[in-house]
Amino acid sequence: MKKTPKFSLNGISICIAMLLANLCHAQQRVQFTQYMFNNLIINPAYAGADEALSITFINRSQWTGVKNAPQTQTLSVHTLLTNKRMGLGMTLQNDRLGAQKNVNGLLVYSYHIKTGPNSVLSMGLQAGFNNSKRDYASLTGSANDPHVNSLFISKTTFDFGAGFYFRARDFRAGLSSPSMITDRINLNDSVRVTLMTRNIFGFLSYVIKIHNDVDMMPSTLIKYTPNLPVGFDINMNFIYRKILTMGLSYRHKESVDFMLKAKVTPLLQFGYAYDHPIGVVNTISNGSHELMVNYLFKPQQKKQYRPRR
Repeated sequence: MKKTPKFSLNGISICIAMLLANLCHAQQRVQFTQYMFNNLIINPAYAGADEALSITFINRSQWTGVKNAPQTQTLSVHTLLTNKRMGLGMTLQNDRLGAQKNVNGLLVYSYHIKTGPNSVLSMGLQAGFNNSKRDYASLTGSANDPHVNSLFISKTTFDFGAGFYFRARDFRAGLSSPSMITDRINLNDSVRVTLMTRNIFGFLSYVIKIHNDVDMMPSTLIKYTPNLPVGFDINMNFIYRKILTMGLSYRHKESVDFMLKAKVTPLLQFGYAYDHPIGVVNTISNGSHELMVNYLFKPQQKKQYRPRR
């Protein structure tokens, strides 16, 4: 009788899961639908662009109905300093995908140069840490296969990114690499796990007035990762009186997305996005949901009193 290989079918299934999980993570380090409302998550040069202390929280539940599907939470804070030339900020991100968990924390610095009456060119840097954990043994719950249970990784690495951002009255453009470091680890002679992958993003948007109360904002995001196909998003948002925004987006070979954003007050706004998957994922998933909350702490204008003459 032929003996079963020592690695077992469980071990093989774990390796397949590892490769698929890391491929998904490498393709899109940042996977948010409402990135156009919070560019700091893809470009450090955006820090201070809101010209106020801005706090944004985003919670994304991807591929609902799929066990161990991605869950991501991001908190970003940034402000423009009083000299209006420098911006400071920070981002915290918690990302979980099955046996993978990544916690990322970055400090952000930007410098703004006024290039015209209504235009600014910004340059930004960010640096911090990325903690990656891979617990592939937990996928089977088996405690009897040492080849499987040894597949646990926990590593903290330095993270670094940079970007450029240009904004005018109706036009926005950005080029950034939120993470410029690629980090891999070899489990054995044939299995390599990617913990961090370098990504490059290009962003464009333009606001077109089509009515006194309605603006149209087309935008696109180009995503490049070495050794992988180029990805892109195409978006179209309609803005009513700068209070209510409704939009539609297409993510290449992944989903069709619906967006809604509302200003509850001049300083508080909420956003929601639903991603309807296309292709293979559509047969197993009910879609993805994304919630966003943003608050601006606008400085109060001091009243100037002139003495009577």
